[in-house]
Parts: sequence; structure tokens; C-alpha cells
Amino acid sequence: MRIPKLARERADGLVFLTLGCLAFLLIGFSLESAVPVSTTDFRVVYFGARCLLEHGDPYSKVQLADVYRRDGGETPYDTPILRAIERQYIYLPSALPLVAVFALFSYGPAHTLWLAFTAIGLIISSCLIWEVSAGFAPRVSGLLIGLLVADSDLYLVIANPGGVTVSLCVIASWCFLRNRYTALGLLCMAFSLMLKPHISGLIWLFFLLAGGMYRKRAIQTLFLVIVLTLPAVLWLSYIAPHWPQELRNNLAANGAPGGLSDPGPNSPAGHGISMIVDLQTVFSLVRDDPRFYNPLAYGVVGFLVCIWAFRTLRSRPSGMEAWFAIAPIAVLSILPVYHRLHDARIIVLVIPACSMLWACGGPVAKAATSLGFLAVFLTGATPWAIFLVATSHLSWGRGPYSSTVKTLIEVLPVPLTLLVLGVFLLADYLKRPAISNRENEIVRG
Repeated sequence: MRIPKLARERADGLVFLTLGCLAFLLIGFSLESAVPVSTTDFRVVYFGARCLLEHGDPYSKVQLADVYRRDGGETPYDTPILRAIERQYIYLPSALPLVAVFALFSYGPAHTLWLAFTAIGLIISSCLIWEVSAGFAPRVSGLLIGLLVADSDLYLVIANPGGVTVSLCVIASWCFLRNRYTALGLLCMAFSLMLKPHISGLIWLFFLLAGGMYRKRAIQTLFLVIVLTLPAVLWLSYIAPHWPQELRNNLAANGAPGGLSDPGPNSPAGHGISMIVDLQTVFSLVRDDPRFYNPLAYGVVGFLVCIWAFRTLRSRPSGMEAWFAIAPIAVLSILPVYHRLHDARIIVLVIPACSMLWACGGPVAKAATSLGFLAVFLTGATPWAIFLVATSHLSWGRGPYSSTVKTLIEVLPVPLTLLVLGVFLLADYLKRPAISNRENEIVRG
């Protein structure tokens, strides 16, 4: 008996997705147990929340260091950079309510629960995106999602809250667009915004601008964020009335030239497998001055976002067509402000649009899918780890531009690829009213 072509493609796509999830779990947990100091980014938010629970000021380096020593945060393998990262709390107070649930436990059980929460969330969100995409291009979407999730193992090694933020944002988007499990979607989007609003904020903006039921969900989410965050802000203000200034000082020190989040070419922690990938890294190569590269990055991406917002307000896309609106903004959200490589996994929201385009065929479909593959590949830590190891023993020459060539190779590929992909998807989104009847039939099912 012959198996229908679509059934074979769905089976292949499911195999790709399953292999990607298994590789993510196997590699991620193996590396997490092998490295001397793991889950460093979770330690930041965990001990910050722990400090607040113990009536301390998490934005005070002195008080946060006391909590580290008292609650077993120090390890013999801590380096000066690790100490600087973990003892400078730079998250908004809104992150504290969710992390405080984990901070009720000692660090051992807490970090295990956080890793489980991260892994389960990423796998569920990946499966939901495949559920959307499989009706159009199951094999291509399965391969794309499988590759993306397989190379997300850094989320299990450093346990950055970005993994939870991305998965919650994706789950919420699926709930809103499918109009199912609405209460779960509201909670997921609220917690995603509370943890890292610079990742999911523009996705939330889409639902606000799209009008109708989507706008209602966005407003409900905002109300939920306020309700969940207000107690933490009031408690923090009572314990540490000067926390806003302390937070500004921490952020300024962290992003200043020579700081841990410095996007410039001489950044001490801005390159490597956890590189900074916003447009500031590109413009800083021209002039390493925040007064130059920050306005330029804000201006370029802000212009593109304004075009996107105007188009969304006019057309108010819904249903499957809404994925064409979400795709460009998911990419562009990475570029204007501080983001590291792992934050770029939010581009999983691009895959449904790429799959629908692929089903339509033609050069646009091939270009979109090729750019999607390239973006997924370049935003994974493994390719960069291989590249850095392979080139660590190479001589870049002794000329005046030898170090510049190496910096260009390390810095430019990711942000420029994301910019090209974002502009391409935005251009496609702008011409959506003129799509062919065949495309409309595919998109509307």
C-alpha cells in the first residue's frame, strides 16, 4: 500500500523534530553536568530573588554578594568575569515574582526545576510551531525547527531566562492565534514580558495593534503584568527605596565601554558563543561610541518597526495570515537593543510564514526559506563553537588589519543576516494584499 506524499512528509518532519528535541536534551544536559560552573545566568536571577526574600536589596552589589556567600553561591571555579556577571543584578523587578517561586528552594533543587521548566517549555513551544507549519511544509518546517531546538543547548548550560521567555512567548502566541487555552496564553505572555520584555515586547505589540480579540488579549496581559509585578515593586521599594537609581547604575556600568555588555569590538564578554548580536555591534565597528551606535541602531530598526506598525494597524491580520505579521517583528525585535545569541531563538516564530511561502512555491519561497535556514544556523552556539576552536590556532597575519578581519568575521554575520531576513519578511508582509488567489487559498486553509 502506497503512503500518500503528504503523510510521508509529515512523518519525515516529525522525525526531524523529534531528533532535534532529543539532541537538545542529550547535548544540553551532558554539557551542563560537564562544565565546572553551569547555569550561571540562572544564578543571577535566583540569588537576586533570594536576596529580596531575605529582605535584602538585589541591586546592591554588597548585599547580593553577602547572599552568595551565605547561601552557597560561591564555587572554587568562579572567575573574575563570572563574579562580575552574577553579582550585578540588571533585571527589572518584574522578573522577581516568577523567579521567587524557584528561590523558595535551595539552589540545588531550584536549578534542577528551572532546567526542567526550560527544557519542557522549549520542546512544547517547538511542537506548537510545527503543528502550525506542518499543514503547509511539514518536512521543511520539521527540519528548521529540529535544527533550531537541537542547537538551543546553551539554554541548559547557562540557564539564561531567555529560554523561558522565548518558550512562553511562543506558547502564548499560539494560544491567542488559535483562540485556545486563553487563560494559559495570558499567563505565558505575562510572565514572558515580566522576565525579558525586550524579547517578547514587540510580539505583544502586534496583538495590541491587530485589534479585535487580539487587542483584548494584549490589554488583559498588560493588566496581569501590573497585578503580578506591583507587589514585588512595593516590597522592593520598602526594603530598598533607592533601587531605581541602583538599577540605572548597574545597567550603565554593564553596557559602558569595557563593561560585560559592551557591544564594541573590544568588549570583554561580547563575543564568542554567547556573543552580542544587536546592530550596535555592527555600527560600533565604524565608531566605538554609544552616542554614535545607539541612535543609529534605534533609528534603523525604529523606522522599520514604524512601517510594520502602520501596516498592521491598517490591515489587522488574523488567523493564519497573522503569522506573516509576526515573522518580521520577531526578527527585528533582536536588533535595536541588547541581545545575545541565545535570545535570537525567538526566530522560531518565523517558521510558519516560511512554511506557508514554501507551499506557494517560487523564488520568494526559496529565498525566505534559505534565509531562514541561514539565520537558524548562524544563531546557534554550536557552529560558532566549532568556528572558534577551528580558528583559534590560525594566524590572521601581522598586518595592521589582521585583528580587524577576525573581528569582522565574528561580529557581522549574525546581525546582518537577521537584518536582511527581517527586511525581506517585512517587504513580503507589505505586499500581502496583492498576493495571488492560490496563496490566499493556502494561507486560509
